[in-house]
Amino acid sequence: MSKQLLFKYACMSQLRKGQKSSFTQSQVYEARNEREKNFIKAFTTLSTTQEVANFLRDLMTLSEVQEFSNRLEIAKCLVEGKSYQSIAQEIETSTTTVTRVAQWLYSGCNGYFKVLKEEIDKQKKLK
Repeated sequence: MSKQLLFKYACMSQLRKGQKSSFTQSQVYEARNEREKNFIKAFTTLSTTQEVANFLRDLMTLSEVQEFSNRLEIAKCLVEGKSYQSIAQEIETSTTTVTRVAQWLYSGCNGYFKVLKEEIDKQKKLK
């Protein structure tokens, strides 16, 4: 079994037990240039769900909106403990995409966990 797969199982078992795990030690993304800083800052100027929706729609194509929506749903399913195969079937995507989302979920910058905190807390209470 690969180290990455072992790490994923260790993280999921700790999440299920409600323990704080090593995957909460995340990377910190630093904008690489002024354009990226401005892009990131743009999100902080938005105060309502509708403003965010409008900005995202202006920024992305409909297929890109769908793809990013799928990634968030994949992360949610992973937090719920679903298998890669069942997630791929449910979301109608490849297991490769599920694996990529899992990689960022467990060893990224903690962005997915910040957004999915409520779902994670709910799972901890059920265990």
